[in-house]
Amino acid sequence: MLRQTIRLLTTPLLRGRERAPFLLLVAMTACGTLGMHIIIPALPATARAMNISVGTVQLTITLYLVGLAGGQLLYGPVSDRFGRRPVLLMGLSLFTLASTVTAAAPNATVLIGARILQSIGGCAGLVLGRAAVRDGATAERAIGQLAMLTLVMSMVPAIAPAIGGYLTAFVNWRASYILLAVIGAATLAAALLIMPETHRPRGAPGRSLWIGYVRLLGSRAFCGYAVGGACSTTAFYGFMSASPFIFENQLHRPTQEIGLYYLVLMGGVALGSFGANRLSRLVPMRRGLWIANLVTIAGAALFMLADLTNSLSVATVVGPVTLFMIGAGMASPFALAGSVSVNPQAIGAASGMYGFFQMSYGMLCTIVVEVWHPGAVYPVAAVLLGSALLGQAAMSLAGRRR
Repeated sequence: MLRQTIRLLTTPLLRGRERAPFLLLVAMTACGTLGMHIIIPALPATARAMNISVGTVQLTITLYLVGLAGGQLLYGPVSDRFGRRPVLLMGLSLFTLASTVTAAAPNATVLIGARILQSIGGCAGLVLGRAAVRDGATAERAIGQLAMLTLVMSMVPAIAPAIGGYLTAFVNWRASYILLAVIGAATLAAALLIMPETHRPRGAPGRSLWIGYVRLLGSRAFCGYAVGGACSTTAFYGFMSASPFIFENQLHRPTQEIGLYYLVLMGGVALGSFGANRLSRLVPMRRGLWIANLVTIAGAALFMLADLTNSLSVATVVGPVTLFMIGAGMASPFALAGSVSVNPQAIGAASGMYGFFQMSYGMLCTIVVEVWHPGAVYPVAAVLLGSALLGQAAMSLAGRRR
């Protein structure tokens, strides 16, 4: 029985593949981000249904980011040691189970606790999807492939809030969690069937699992790429956390319409990722990062200007933030490829640490927005602009120290 279980974890039922299918990479990477974005339009309805405050319901986003951040620290080195496939299967199983619990949660305590477990399971796909791409490609080729993965992946959180908005408006707030459970189960089944092992474990002793992290943290190049990538790509989580209340309470837009705004915003990420795929063939990594960050700075500055001049509208919110998202979509594959190429012996650890930086910074941004002035615009604008400037400085350091 034990031997059969080990064989199931290490060998796909349908053999013959050496690389993970692209659609499976998209699906397993999508689980973690889908769990973040699909419930955003349901936050006000969840607060009303459970009779809890805005701050409490926003914990379902903030603590989800905590799980995404911490889980990636674990999955990276463990997958370097034991392989990508068995670790991925365990993560997807946890995601599916926790999604089922959230769908039936009787109170806020159970909902928030299950969300943490859901995020820990979902982040397995985030780490291992990136690692699987880099396992079979050089750093230069990985930029283009990661850009295409980001391009396709950006459409998932783009469509997700729109779906979540309609599910909330025409069914109820639990419908989004039910859909997450179904998607998790389908992805787990597909991984069991066709996910190959893309990394040959090196058999290092258990205590060496974390040595890769120590070496990465001592690398200025890695820290520059990771910090810069986090600032440029996850600062918008602060906006996403506050935006339902901005659109609904300040701009008086209906719930189902809010999801369509996110479709436009994430379309910006897709456009930026497509641009990065083209740009990577024309300019070196440092120049590509510089261009991407200029775009994020411009978008954040325009958003800040709209707030300072009291000219807020759907257009003056969605337009500048979409420009910010275009820059984020451009920066992401460059920063990620640079991070996971610093040490080819610790690709999984680099992917996990990069994800930890991302989600930790995204969590910090949501906390700042929630604590500073919940529902207000100026904290969000300040977070976006400050993050864009910090990201430019960090990535400049990485470029010089490559």
